[in-house]
Amino acid sequence: MPDSALQSPLPPIPSLNCSSGQSNCSLPDDECYSYSLFVVMAVAYSAVVLLGVVGNLALILVIARQHELHNVTNVLIANLSVSDLLISVVSLPFTFIYTFMDHWVFGAVMCKLNNLVQCCSISVSIFTLVLIAIERHQLILHPRGWRPSLNHACLGIGLTWGLAILTATPFLMFTKATDDPLKQLPPVFQEQYRGKVLCVEEWPSREFQLTYTTAMLVLQYITPLTFIFICYLKIYSRLQQRNNMMDRMRENKYRSIENKRINIMLFSIVVAFAVCWLPLYVFNAITDWNHEIAMNCTHNLMFSLCHLTAMCSVCINPVFYGFLNRNFQRDLRAFRICKMGSARENEYDMVAMSTIHTDMSRMSLKMSSLDF
Repeated sequence: MPDSALQSPLPPIPSLNCSSGQSNCSLPDDECYSYSLFVVMAVAYSAVVLLGVVGNLALILVIARQHELHNVTNVLIANLSVSDLLISVVSLPFTFIYTFMDHWVFGAVMCKLNNLVQCCSISVSIFTLVLIAIERHQLILHPRGWRPSLNHACLGIGLTWGLAILTATPFLMFTKATDDPLKQLPPVFQEQYRGKVLCVEEWPSREFQLTYTTAMLVLQYITPLTFIFICYLKIYSRLQQRNNMMDRMRENKYRSIENKRINIMLFSIVVAFAVCWLPLYVFNAITDWNHEIAMNCTHNLMFSLCHLTAMCSVCINPVFYGFLNRNFQRDLRAFRICKMGSARENEYDMVAMSTIHTDMSRMSLKMSSLDF
C-alpha cells in the first residue's frame, strides 16, 4: 500500500520491508531503525510539538484578549495558529509513533481522524495565507476600493474550514485500521502479529488515488503559492513606486518602514511554509507514482525526515509573528507576569496591519486606532 496522501503522510506499512521486484517481505533490520535514531527523532518531534503548542496557544490568547488586535489580518493569523495547534496536538505525535512502530495502536477512530485532521490543517493554513495575501493586496494597491472587513474575514474562515473538510473527506472514507496487510507476511511472522492492525489507505483504484493526490498537490500547494507570490510581487512593486513618490516627511518615511516590516513578516511566513512542505510533497509524489521506490529499508527514515521538516511549519507563525511584531512581544511579557487585567501604559506601534490609507493624502497618515 503506497503512501498516497500528500496531505496525510502516514508510512505505507512500517512493519514490512519489501525489496523492489520481489514479493517476499521481512521485518525491518536494526540497522535501519536503531535506538539512537529513534531517540534523536523523538527529541526533534517533541521539540516541534512543544514549540507548536506553546507558541500558537500564546499567539491565540494574546490576539483574543487584546481588542486593539481585532482586525482582519490578526484574525486570519489567529486562524492560522488554530490549524497549526490542531495538527500539533492531534496529528503530529501519532504519525511519529506509528512511523517507528510495527503496528497501529490508537484505534480505528483515531486512524481516520489523524488523516482527516492533517489534511484539513494543511488546507486551512494555505487557504488562510491566500486570504491574508488578498487583504494585503487590497490594502496596499486599492486603499480606496473594496477591502475585506471582519465579517468578511469570519466568512472566509468558515468557507476555508468547510472546503478543507470537503477535500479531506476521501481520507475519512478510505482510511481504516485493518490486519489485511499483515496476513501477507510469511507464516513465521504471522503469529507475532496476531491481533495487531495497521492504519492504511484502501483506495477504490490506483487511478483514483493518483488523480486525487495530484489534484490535492495542485490545490494545496502549487496554485495557492503561485497566487500568493504574485500578490506579494505586486505589493512590492507598488511600495517601491510609493517610496519614490513620497515626500521626505518623517511620518511618511516611518509608515514606509513599518509597511515594509509588516509585509516582510507576512511574506516570510509564506516562504517558510513553502520551504518546509516542499520535501514531503516531492517525497510523496515520487512514492505515489513509483510505488517500488517505497519498498526499501530507508523509506521510513526518509519519510520521517521529510515529515519532520514539514511539521516545522507549525512553529513558523508564532516565531515570525513574535520576532517581528513588537506588540506581540510586549503583550506576551505582560501575559507571563500575570497582568491580564491591567491597562497597558505603553503605546502601540504607529502602523496598523489593517487600516485604510491612500497614496497621497496626508490625512491617511493619521491613525485613529492602533492595532498592530
